[in-house]
Amino acid sequence: MVYFVATPIGNLGDISLRALDTLREADVIFCEDTRHSLKLLNYFEIKKPLVACHKFNEFSAAEKLLALVKEGKNVAVVTDAGTPVISDPGNLLVQALRDAGAEYTLIPGACAFVAALVLSGFPADKFAFLGFLRGKNSEKKDFLRRYAEFDGTLIFYSAPQDVDADIKLLAEAFGDRDACAVREITKIHESVEPFRLLQGLSGEKRGEYVLLVQGAEPRENPLNLLSEEEHIDFYVRQGMSVKEALKAAAKDRGVSKSDLYKFTIKEKK
Repeated sequence: MVYFVATPIGNLGDISLRALDTLREADVIFCEDTRHSLKLLNYFEIKKPLVACHKFNEFSAAEKLLALVKEGKNVAVVTDAGTPVISDPGNLLVQALRDAGAEYTLIPGACAFVAALVLSGFPADKFAFLGFLRGKNSEKKDFLRRYAEFDGTLIFYSAPQDVDADIKLLAEAFGDRDACAVREITKIHESVEPFRLLQGLSGEKRGEYVLLVQGAEPRENPLNLLSEEEHIDFYVRQGMSVKEALKAAAKDRGVSKSDLYKFTIKEKK
């Protein structure tokens, strides 16, 4: 059995009892950075064989993992902080296990972007987590343009050395919107700083950041600027029946069909 185990993103007290039991019962632990994970394991007095599993060796690590599964071993998979797979290694392991029909599960826990969304106060009923911006600037801009009209909260990870450049790209792609920078989550210097994209973020940049951006404002449907008769007639000219055009126009305007019915009477004569 393979267990993907979420680990603390700062405060070690956030590890769950189930996560500790899983790590103690594992035969082998796959780690993003064995040196980093060793500090966590030593703190909780857990001693297990460790196998490196990072973005540069995940294919070969998947082969080792499947071999251990065939031997009947219990394997735990952890990353440096937070939940494996979420902007961390682990996705290829999940795919390999799924394709092989092997058993695996998640021991849930801390996740930085979820914590930041809660702390930001931005709407959480609709959001898109987009992780780190990667590639050349032109590739980043093309990527961001795809989300310019998304009306939910947009969430990004950003390293301290990239924060200013990332915010500049966000401002170019989305214009001047409300934003929020959350950093050092669960740590002593945790901070939540609202700002405007064009204003940028002041101060020295330290720690890992989660950047949250307000969603796009809904745009007025240009058809709603027409008169009721013109709106219905537009759809009729597209080949719809009067009944279909009435239904489409009512949906656009957010009204009932009965509210627009009087504007179709002349069409029936």
